[in-house]
Amino acid sequence: MQLSEVDLNNPDNFLAGQPHEAYDLLRREAPVFWHDEPDGPGFWVLTRHEDVRYVSRTPSIFSSTPHCLIWEPDPELIGVLSTVMINMDPPRHNQYRNTINKGFVPKRIDQISGYVAKVAKDIVDEVAPKGECDFVEEVAALTPMTMICELFGIPESERRYAYDLANRLISSDDPEMQEAGGADEAFAEIFEYAAKLRAYKLEHPSDDLATLVVNAELDGKRVDDMVFGSFVMMMVVAGNETTRTVTSNGMIRLIEHPEQRQQLIDDPSLIPAAVEELLRYEPGVHHFRRTVMEDTEVAGVKMEEGQKLTLWYGSANRDDSVFKDPHNFDINRSDATEHVTFGIGQHYCLGASLARAQLRAIFTEVLTRMPDIEMVGTPRRLRSNFINGVKEMRVSYTPS
Repeated sequence: MQLSEVDLNNPDNFLAGQPHEAYDLLRREAPVFWHDEPDGPGFWVLTRHEDVRYVSRTPSIFSSTPHCLIWEPDPELIGVLSTVMINMDPPRHNQYRNTINKGFVPKRIDQISGYVAKVAKDIVDEVAPKGECDFVEEVAALTPMTMICELFGIPESERRYAYDLANRLISSDDPEMQEAGGADEAFAEIFEYAAKLRAYKLEHPSDDLATLVVNAELDGKRVDDMVFGSFVMMMVVAGNETTRTVTSNGMIRLIEHPEQRQQLIDDPSLIPAAVEELLRYEPGVHHFRRTVMEDTEVAGVKMEEGQKLTLWYGSANRDDSVFKDPHNFDINRSDATEHVTFGIGQHYCLGASLARAQLRAIFTEVLTRMPDIEMVGTPRRLRSNFINGVKEMRVSYTPS
């Protein structure tokens, strides 16, 4: 491959998984790379661990506003996206984050660890007797969907709908996933749903994050339907999709490396360290965007105010200046925790502790009760250069 052949803008190039041939070439020959864009001005591509960390820690120069996407959404959506926490910079970002932060701090996650384990056990209780299942829909998707909806106070009867909305929102480049309704329709639906949920929580408060948000004040005003909708969207998308993706991709890797899977079966105490390697090896998100706020340089390369810049986490997680034998999947490696899968700096993932707890719980249950799990056919991946997703993964195992 040559630099002229690199195309990170085409979702088709992600159907076989992360494009590591392109990432390796960029880190080696053009770690700060200008990428042309057929229907846009182009964007910078950062692929080294060091540069991803630097930009992530410098929001005054590399802004998350107006949004975190490479492509430009319809102009009328820009104002709505500006109310989503992931598209904010300090100090506004800190205000929004502090509104729900206490629901995700490690101490709180430790308090609900028993419930997380129960959710994982209940999920495996359903599939273990079957002998086969779609691992994505029947295992990987259910843990985060159940947990985030429980924490946020979304009724059990509405959780599947919330999950389907999240699927449609992040699958705009996948024709099959859009058959049930496009991302634009899902965007509108989630705000309509959120308005109803907000009205209900105002009348029926309870001990959940939704009640916390509807009673909060931001910028001296009570949270309105638009802002509450942005919190709901963030919860159902970030809380569902990324953990589901790491669970699905992680199971694929463990099936592909039976000797390492057996280590975890023999000694479950190794699972927390293995989770860090799964996060490093297969991050849930391919990239996020920033906007250059002033003329500046990264690694000696000049950038201009207003240009788009993208951070590629899967590449940073395979940077051989940080990780030994980076393409080698190894649950016993000592450097896995250096991964940037959860981001860096102000946008470090709010739900990182919850995600880790869920991943530990579901892999413990699956490996204990479905130890001979194997893939049936080839997993079908999401057509996306944004989410590192798996749509379907048929597996078989001895019923138990």
